[in-house]
Amino acid sequence: MISGYGHGGRGGKTKIRPPRRGISGGDTDFTKMWEILSSALREIHEKNASKLSFEQLYRASYKIVLKKQGDQLYDRVKEYEEQWFGTQVMPSIRKLITSNLINITIGGMDGITPNERRLTGEEFLKGMKASWQDHQTVMNMTTDVLMYMDRVYCTDNRKPSIYVTAMGLFRDHILRARLANSELVTFDILNSVIFDQIDMERGGDVIDKHLIRSCVHMLEALYETENEESKEKLYLTVFEVEFLKRSLVFYEKECDKFLREGDASSWLRHSKKRLSEEEGRCQTTILPISSLKIAKVVEDKLVRQHMSDFLALEGSGIKAMIENDRIGDLSLLYELVSRVDKTLEPLKIALQSRIVELGTEINRTIQETDFGVVLEGQAEEGEASDKPKTPKISVATKLTAAAIRWVDCVLQLKDKFDKLWKSCFDEDLVLQTALTKAFSDFINLFPRCSEYVSLFIDDNLKKGIKGKTETEVDIILDKATTLLRYIQDKDMFERYYKKHLARRLLHGKSESADVERQMISRMKLEIGNTFTTKLEGMFKDMSMSEDLASGYRTYINNLGDRDERQIDLNINVLTSNYWPMESVGSGNDACNWPPQIKALQESFKTFYLKERNGRTLTWLGNLGSADIKATFPKISGGQGVLGRERKYELNVSTYGMVVLMHFNDLGDGEYLSFEEIQQRTNIPIDHLSRALGTLSMSPKVKVLNKVPTSKELPKSGDKFTFNSSFVSKTIKIKAPVIAGPVNKVEGEEERKDTEDRNDEHRGNIIDTVIVRIMKARKLFTHQQLVLEVIDQLRNRFPPNMNMMKRRIESLIDREYLERVENADTPTYKYLA
Repeated sequence: MISGYGHGGRGGKTKIRPPRRGISGGDTDFTKMWEILSSALREIHEKNASKLSFEQLYRASYKIVLKKQGDQLYDRVKEYEEQWFGTQVMPSIRKLITSNLINITIGGMDGITPNERRLTGEEFLKGMKASWQDHQTVMNMTTDVLMYMDRVYCTDNRKPSIYVTAMGLFRDHILRARLANSELVTFDILNSVIFDQIDMERGGDVIDKHLIRSCVHMLEALYETENEESKEKLYLTVFEVEFLKRSLVFYEKECDKFLREGDASSWLRHSKKRLSEEEGRCQTTILPISSLKIAKVVEDKLVRQHMSDFLALEGSGIKAMIENDRIGDLSLLYELVSRVDKTLEPLKIALQSRIVELGTEINRTIQETDFGVVLEGQAEEGEASDKPKTPKISVATKLTAAAIRWVDCVLQLKDKFDKLWKSCFDEDLVLQTALTKAFSDFINLFPRCSEYVSLFIDDNLKKGIKGKTETEVDIILDKATTLLRYIQDKDMFERYYKKHLARRLLHGKSESADVERQMISRMKLEIGNTFTTKLEGMFKDMSMSEDLASGYRTYINNLGDRDERQIDLNINVLTSNYWPMESVGSGNDACNWPPQIKALQESFKTFYLKERNGRTLTWLGNLGSADIKATFPKISGGQGVLGRERKYELNVSTYGMVVLMHFNDLGDGEYLSFEEIQQRTNIPIDHLSRALGTLSMSPKVKVLNKVPTSKELPKSGDKFTFNSSFVSKTIKIKAPVIAGPVNKVEGEEERKDTEDRNDEHRGNIIDTVIVRIMKARKLFTHQQLVLEVIDQLRNRFPPNMNMMKRRIESLIDREYLERVENADTPTYKYLA
C-alpha cells in the first residue's frame, strides 16, 4: 500500500533501504519497468492507489536508476504529468471559466449582479482548489515511489526533485495555460476572481475567506523557477503586485469621492476603518506578509495624498475641529498623520497656521477697539435717570483693561491648545515645539506684548492673587512664565517689569512679597541671572530700608530728651543702579522743604553717613507719603458737626504735605495762588498740579477750595483757600492719587521715549558684546562677528542689523576696532 504523505520531494528524512540480495537487475527491461510505474501513476491519479505495492514500485524505479536510465524515467514522469494536465485537469477548469468571469477579468461587469459574480467566482475557486489539492496528494505519493531516483539520479545530476518539477508543471500547464481564442491565461482569471471577491468585501458583501486563503496558499507554494527562492513565490511576483496595483486605483477613487463630499470627519473615520479592514484581510484572507504593503497603499492614497485638502475643508477641516473641540476627530487625525509622516509636517503646518490666524485676530481686535471712548449714550442716560451718575472711567484705566484683556485672550487660546495637545496629540514633543513657535510668532507681532505681559503680572500681583490658594497662585505664575517664554524682546519686558515692580514696592501695592520672589525665581530659571539681578537688588533695598528705619528710631531714642513733636520717619533708601530712576523720579533735590522736614532730613543723613562715608542721599518727594494731623475750627453759627472743632488724620503724598504746611499760617479769607505755591515749594508743575488736584477736587479729602471751581486739574491762575468747613465721617482719611504713579498703559509719547531709552541701552549692550568677542578673537570677519553677536544676544533681544553696523562704526571711530586692509572679506582687528 502507498501512503499519500511522502516527503521525498521536500527533503524528508525517510531512510532508503536497498532491495534484498538475490534480485538480479542486469537484464531488466526499461519498457517493462515503465509499464509497471505508468500503470501505478494512473491508479494514483485516479485515486485507486490503495492496492498498489510500494515495494514493487520502488524496486522498479530502483532498477531503472541502477541501469543508468534515470534520465528516461525522469522525462517519462514529466511527460505523463503534462498529458494528465492536458487531458484531465484543464478541461474541467475551462468549464468553470464562464463568459462572466472573462468579462470580469477584462473589466466589463455590466449586467452581472454581485451575487452572480460571487457564486460564479466561488465555483471557479473551488475547482482550482480541488485541482491543486489533488495534484499535491498525487505528487506526494509519486515522490515516495521515486524516492531512490530523487536521492541518486537527481542529486548526482543536480536536477530538482520530481516533486519540485511537478509543481513547476502545474504552474506552467495549469496557471499559465492559455484559454481558447483568448490572450488570457488561467492565472489572469484566478487573480481577477480573487480581486473581485475582495472588492465585494470592501463594498460590504460577505465572501468565503477560507476558500480564497486556500488558493492564496497555492500561490505561496509555487515559484517562478525551480530554484525555489523565497522572493520568487508566485504570490509575490504575480498576485501581490497586481493586488497592490488594483488597491491603489480603488483607494484613489474612494479618496476623490470623499473629497467631493467635503466631510473631513467621515474621511478620518473611513480611513481608520479601511486600515483596520486591510490588516484583518491580510490575517484571514490573503497573507500577513502583505500587511505593511497594503497599509502603505491605503496611507498614501487615502490619507497622505490629499491630507492638506481635507484639513483645509470649510466646515469640517481642522479649523472646524478646533473651534468645535472635536476631540475624537483631532485624536484620529493625529493617529493617521503619525502613521504617514513621522515629522507630522501637515499637522504642524495646519495647527501653526490656525494659531497665528486666531492670535492675529486677537491682536487686531485689541488694536481696533477704542477702549478710551466713553459711550455718549450711556453718559446721557446716567444724567437723565434718577440713579447715581456712573463715574467716568479714565482713558488710562480703559487702556490698561485692554492690556489685561489681550493677555487673557492669549492665555485662553493657549489653554485651549494645551488641552488639545494633551487629550488629542498624545503630548507629542514635535507638536509642542510647533505650537510654541506659532504662539511666539503672533505674540511678537503685537507691538505692545512686553508691556501688556508685565501689566498682566502687575495686576495679578497687586490684587489678582488675593484669596487664592497656593495651587491657584502657582497656576497664575506658570501662565506668566509661559508668556515671558514667548517674548523675544526680553530686555523691553525687563524695562517695563522693573518700572511696575518699583511702583508696587514703593507704594505698598504688592499683595505678597513671597509671591513676588517666587515670580523672580521663575524668571531667573527662564531667562537667567542677568535679568533678575536688579530685581533682586530692589527687594534687598526694601529689606535693608526696614532695618535702617528701625535703626534710626533707636538712634533718635538714644539721643535723650525726645521731642514729643518729633516726626516719625519711615524711609526707603534706593540704590540708583537697581531702580528705574526715569520712572520713580528725576532724583533732583530742588523742592523747598519745610524747616521741620529739613531738620529731619539732616538728622537721618547724619545717622546714615556715620557708617557709609562717600555716599550721596537724594530725596524723592514724588514717591513718598505723609500722615498729617489736621484741625478744622468750629464754624460760627454752624449746626451739628460744624458747630464744634474737628480733628482728622490725613494720609497725603509728600508733596501734598509740603503744600498743606504752607496753609498753616494763612489767615481767614486769605488765599495762595498756583504761582505762589509753586514759587514757595519749587515743586515741579506736573506734580504740584496733581497734589493740589487731590486736595481741592476729591470730595473725600477736599481740605482746600479751588477758585474757579472746575473739573480740570489746577493750573496757573487758580487760587486756593483753606476749607474750614471740611467734614468727614472717618477720622483717618487716605487721599486718592490723581493720575499719579500708577501702572498703566503708556501713551504714544511715553512709549516712544521708552523705546528710545531701550534702543540706547541695546546699543551699549551690543558694544559690550562686540568688544568681548573681539578681545577673545583678535581678528574676525564681519559675517562671523555678526553671527556671534546674534547668538550671544538671542536670549535677550533680536539685534537689529542696522544698529549693529552703526555700533561697529562707532567702535572703529573710538579706536576699539580697525578694518583690516586688503582682506578678501570685510575683517576687523581688535585694538588693545
